[in-house]
Amino acid sequence: MNILLSQVTAIWRGLWQGRWFGLAIAWLAGMAGAVFLWLTPDRYEATARVYVDTQSILNPLMAGLAVQGNVEQQVAILSRTLISRPNLQKLIRMADLDLNVRNNEERERLIDGLTKTLAIKSVGRDNLYTISYVNTSPQQARRVVQSLLSIFVESGLSPKNADADQAKRFIEEQIKGYEQRLVEAENRIKEFKLQNMDLNAPAGADFFSSMATVSEALAQARQQLQEANKSRDALKQQLSDERNRPPSLLAESGSPTVTTAELDARLGVLNKNLDEMLLKYTDNHPDVVNTRRIIKEVETNRDKERQRLAGERKAAGPETNSNSLFGQLRMAFAQAEAQVAAMQARVAELEKREARLRERARSVPEREALFTQLNRDYAVHKQNYDKLVARRESAALAGEVKSSTGVADFRVIDPPSVASTPVAPNRQMLLPIVLLASLCAGIAASYLYSVVRPTIHDGRTLKRLAGRPVLGSVTQLLNVQTLARRRRAALWFFGGLGGLAASYSAAIAAVFLHRI
Repeated sequence: MNILLSQVTAIWRGLWQGRWFGLAIAWLAGMAGAVFLWLTPDRYEATARVYVDTQSILNPLMAGLAVQGNVEQQVAILSRTLISRPNLQKLIRMADLDLNVRNNEERERLIDGLTKTLAIKSVGRDNLYTISYVNTSPQQARRVVQSLLSIFVESGLSPKNADADQAKRFIEEQIKGYEQRLVEAENRIKEFKLQNMDLNAPAGADFFSSMATVSEALAQARQQLQEANKSRDALKQQLSDERNRPPSLLAESGSPTVTTAELDARLGVLNKNLDEMLLKYTDNHPDVVNTRRIIKEVETNRDKERQRLAGERKAAGPETNSNSLFGQLRMAFAQAEAQVAAMQARVAELEKREARLRERARSVPEREALFTQLNRDYAVHKQNYDKLVARRESAALAGEVKSSTGVADFRVIDPPSVASTPVAPNRQMLLPIVLLASLCAGIAASYLYSVVRPTIHDGRTLKRLAGRPVLGSVTQLLNVQTLARRRRAALWFFGGLGGLAASYSAAIAAVFLHRI
């Protein structure tokens, strides 16, 4: 502890020994700092605030019709890339900053200075941006902020069609490719249909449905042929009986048999249709009522015709009646023969058609699978083509919307303005720092002086430096004149320190009053 105390005491005595040198250095450093602060020009900050409205009324109206990008993200990127070299060059021309620029080096230094001093910051999350710039000239700072604000607004209002044009070109190329694919697919389908015309079926039916229809028609035709054969055989038997019957039997009969083949055939068809209707409809259905009415009329006409024919036969005699009945039977038999022949021809044709269909049915599944694949490829190409066309129209509509409205709506909240007081240098804060730095410089100079010109103040220091024992010491007795001289020197020293502190205090007060 004594050693530490002796060292501190030695340092303090060394500082006190070089106090005048330290005071001079403190004054020189203080004056140099004051002069530097005085000569440093004031720097003024110009600011402006702008609000970017990204909530356009067209966004909900164009939902689903036009491609809508992330407007807030576009504005954020625009704000980050605003201070770029092309924009700074444009800013230099707009604000007339290049009037004193004589070469490229000065222009580069000017661009670098603008990059460091220009700032655009987002305030909160409401798309509110602040543009600021610091310069020694308030008017020039305001011009720079105004120019940068104009560039910001113009960048947002000007349409950005580069990406949209590139996207439309890409979509157009894809559409042309899909058009070619569609044409090729359509040609393949056309060639397939021409080569496989037997597969063509009505809408909603396939080959096997058509085959089933032919088989059903063949079964109906065979049934009708069987019915026609039975009807023909019955007429043939009746004709044979009539041919072998003696004429006297007809003469002895009181009421001869009279045939009306045409009306009977019509009644048979009507009764058959009525039976089919009754299977599907009720007795009160209009078609059923109408058919029954027609049957009654035909039966009435048949009865009248029979009565007329019976009267004619009675008047003509038995032989004439027999000949008339035989002629009618022959006529009905001939019609039955013609109907049987027609039905046989129809059955033969349907049998041939069914045979051809059964023969082709072996290759039908493979051909239908190929046709299905062709249709599927065509449907895929058509679907992609329609989507690309719709997106092309959507991209074009989005480009027109951007051309008319821009990225967003820019509203200047606070126009460019400059505060009356400079933002730098802050002399009121820097003056105490310079004072403290000058005092530290004085203390350092005093310590350095004591190191360069050391002085031994006690026997202990002498013993440590000389390495020999100290036998004794002589104490200096100060007289009144010496003490007075030392007091005056101390007063002058502290007066110098006080004067330095008072000077800086006066400077700080002057700066404060100037700001007020």
